[in-house]
Amino acid sequence: MGPQSTPDLSTPPSPLSLSTIAVVGLGTMGTGIAEVLTRAGREVIGIDTDEAAARQAVATLEAATARAVARERITERERQDILARFRTFTDLQAAADADLVIEVVPEDYELKRQVFAGLDAVVRADTILATGTNALSVTRLAADSQRPERVLGVHFFNPAPAMKLVEVVSSVLTAPTAVAAVTELARDLGKDPIAVGDRPGFVADGLLFGYLNQAAAMYEARYATREDIDAAMRLGCGLPMGPLALLDLIGVDTARTVLEAMYAESQDRLHAPAPILGQLAEAGLTGRKAGRGFYTYDAPGSGTTVPDAESPAAADELAAGRTVSSVGVAGSGTMASGIAEVFAKAGFKVVLAARSLEKAEKAKARIAKSLGRSVDKGRLTPEARDTTLASITPAGALDAFADVDLAVEAVAEDLAVKQELFRTLDKVCKPGAILATTTSSLPVVACARATSRPEDVIGMHFFNPAPAMKLVEVVRTVLTADDVHATVRAVCAKVRKHPVDCGDRAGFIVNALLFPYLNNAIKMVEEHYASLDDIDAAMKLGGGYPMGPFELLDVVGLDVSLAIEKVLHAEFRDPGLAPAPLLEHLVAAGCLGRKTGRGFREYARR
Repeated sequence: MGPQSTPDLSTPPSPLSLSTIAVVGLGTMGTGIAEVLTRAGREVIGIDTDEAAARQAVATLEAATARAVARERITERERQDILARFRTFTDLQAAADADLVIEVVPEDYELKRQVFAGLDAVVRADTILATGTNALSVTRLAADSQRPERVLGVHFFNPAPAMKLVEVVSSVLTAPTAVAAVTELARDLGKDPIAVGDRPGFVADGLLFGYLNQAAAMYEARYATREDIDAAMRLGCGLPMGPLALLDLIGVDTARTVLEAMYAESQDRLHAPAPILGQLAEAGLTGRKAGRGFYTYDAPGSGTTVPDAESPAAADELAAGRTVSSVGVAGSGTMASGIAEVFAKAGFKVVLAARSLEKAEKAKARIAKSLGRSVDKGRLTPEARDTTLASITPAGALDAFADVDLAVEAVAEDLAVKQELFRTLDKVCKPGAILATTTSSLPVVACARATSRPEDVIGMHFFNPAPAMKLVEVVRTVLTADDVHATVRAVCAKVRKHPVDCGDRAGFIVNALLFPYLNNAIKMVEEHYASLDDIDAAMKLGGGYPMGPFELLDVVGLDVSLAIEKVLHAEFRDPGLAPAPLLEHLVAAGCLGRKTGRGFREYARR
């Protein structure tokens, strides 16, 4: 290659100099990127060999801009200018005058390589070439290109007009000036770019797809229903969609491709695609686009689910349950007082027992403050507050549980402590009383075996803060009676919680899916792949998470997180679940998160 063919990338072009941009591949993502670019004043050359796809892209842009006019976000004149800036073609030759080309053709290496080879033959020497891949090697695409220094990745998230995150991916061959130009362009588009290196999935999808894969495996093992898995992650973690519904949206085949690429690099069993993903993909059941995946939809491309053979029927409600009018709550901490508040608000008589009457009264005082805040916010009347408080009786010993119909323990997460408490409950509670544990990580059956009536023992895992969080994981052991299970589900409905059923194994649904994701985020930092801030931003902006993983870890407590990860690793024996050494080091140093003023970040002392 002669000196005249070497691009001048010594001076970074300004974002405004990237004024003409070609988008190759006019599927959903390509069309969305084209809309973002045209609305930001760029001339966009849309290229797709399928004329129907090109026509659909134009129609989509026309419809989107018409909605914007109707909502008075743009004028009709601005709409016409936007539409005039978008031209479509079926030949790569149309990209000859582009300053930047973004390819978003299907995730097939050979197809992308052919696109880049075609672009090499027609674009200027200084044109930047960007791939929209999230699974394939940017480095390999660059190395196969005539000018690897101008090749990088630019990963938008779907839907591109709405999602703020853009991952700008550089290989070891990419010129820093090209990265700087595309990063500035992303900012000019109103996006939040983060710089990442070249590895499958990058930051957001690298964390997201491992979690989705584990959810698919959990469903495949029939540990929980698809509805319960999705509800658990929505309600327990505040996610906008459950993992199986999200897999259907992304495309089961796409997810499998991403996971195959991740597994090829990491050899981590957590990334090895769950067999069901391959089975669904090979059967053509790829999700919403096919009309059927984990769920069944009313038409291909629709997001409206319809009942199918796996849908839970309303008539399926279980065996007749037991009568519950009074509830005992054991413990004096935040969780115990929150659960007592939940039951009292729902009209149950509550006995709140702690190790001393003083501790129980302090817990009741905490409930009074919580109810007072609800009154101040207009969510509760003073009369309802007084009635609720009057229904709570503090006690200094478990003997006060003699007449309760349901006893719920919320004491320390220590198996020996819980077993001793269950031995006491077995003695003091009347025959037929249901005994429940709120454990999040210990075996429920071990608590049950401490009693002479294991059939009456069940798990009721509330989430903190109990008055606000809608989820309860209902955990049956192999010994739990059907009517006990039915009763607890009915009680959950009465206290306005959403019950999900799961078996008695470490982590249940939420923690078994959440903590490996958090652990993998820590490993990214250990490997110096991305910063805490970039990872947190990626998951909030790209995944719709209410908190980034490091924000969440510091809130939960690093010691609590480590304990749960150790339990998961011990139960499933998977090397990929071994707690990240950085987490162990921080816990050993006493850096436990917000409660100590320092975890992954430092916090102001109150």
